[in-house]
Amino acid sequence: MCRSCATAAEPTEIPADLERPDHGLSRRGLLAGLGLGALAVNLSVGTSTAAAATAKNGAWADPALGRFPAGGHYGAPRGGASHAGQDVSNSVGTAVYAAAGGTVVRRSWGGGLPGRTGNALVISHGNNQYTYYGHLNAYRVGLNAKVSAGQRIADMGATGNVTGPHLHFETHSGRLGTTVNPVSFLAARGVDLSGGWSRTDPGANGATVVVIQHLMSRRGHELAADGQYGSMSVEAVKRFQRSKGLVADGQVGPATWPALVYTLRQGASGSHVRALQAALNKRSARLAVDGGFGSVTTGAVRAYQSVNRLVADGEAGPVTWRALTG
Repeated sequence: MCRSCATAAEPTEIPADLERPDHGLSRRGLLAGLGLGALAVNLSVGTSTAAAATAKNGAWADPALGRFPAGGHYGAPRGGASHAGQDVSNSVGTAVYAAAGGTVVRRSWGGGLPGRTGNALVISHGNNQYTYYGHLNAYRVGLNAKVSAGQRIADMGATGNVTGPHLHFETHSGRLGTTVNPVSFLAARGVDLSGGWSRTDPGANGATVVVIQHLMSRRGHELAADGQYGSMSVEAVKRFQRSKGLVADGQVGPATWPALVYTLRQGASGSHVRALQAALNKRSARLAVDGGFGSVTTGAVRAYQSVNRLVADGEAGPVTWRALTG
C-alpha cells in the first residue's frame, strides 16, 4: 500500500509536467520551494457537490480490479496526515481505466499534488470533479487527452513510496485538492470499487446501457441498442425481473446482472455476443459489434482477462461479465 499519499492543501498552480526531483532534492523540499509548505490534512467528510450527483447513470466505471489492502483505506493515518484515497492492490501491469469521461490535466511524478509519490494521472470530469491515479507503472494516454469512462489509461505499478504494487485512487469534489471517500463516491454513482456488479438506473445512457439492451434483445425483447435507458428499455427490464422473481424496479444491479448475462465462448452468435463486444469496447477492445464470437473476439476476451489478472481462458462467464460491466 502507499507509504505516503496524504492529503495536503492544493497549490494554486503546479506545472503539469512536474517530474521526479533529482540532484538529491527531496519531494518535500521541492514542494516547500514551490511555496506549498508542510503537509496538512484536507479530508472532506462530504460536500454538497458530491451529495447532489448521486444518479447511477452509467457515466462511471471501476478504475481497476484487485483487493483492498489492510491500511489502504481512505482516511487511514499517514504520519500526521490522512490517506487521501483508496488503494486497490494487484500485479504490476494490471490495467487501469478512466473512472469517467474527461480530460487528462496532470501526467507527472506525483501528479502535481503535494504528498503523493509515483507516476500519476489526474482527470478532470467537469463540474469541479477530478480523479487521481497514482503509483503507475506506465501511461497509456497523453497529457490533455480526452478519455471516456472505462478507457484504459495506464498500467498499475509500484512507483514511488509503496510497499507493493497497487493503484492509489482518489476522488476530488468541489475543487482539485478536496478529496472525498472514493468508495462511497463511486457507490453513489453505481460503481463498486471493490469489484462487485455495477448498478444502472432508469434514465441512464452510454455503453453499459447498450450492453443491457443487447442482452434484453437476446431475452426476447427487441430493443434498439441506442444507449438510452428510456421507458421502453426500463419496462422490458421490469418484465424480465418479474419473470425471474426479482424486485421489478428497473435497476440493473447485483440481483439482475447474474440472471441477465450468458456464459459465452467461441462459436456463439447473436445479440448476447453483441453485448459482450460492446462491453469489451468500453474497455478499449475496438471490436466490430457483429454478434459473432470468432477468433478476434476470443483474443479480446483473453487479453482483457489477462491484463485484469482473471483466468485467461477466452470464455466470458459471470466473473468476466462482472468485471466488464463494473
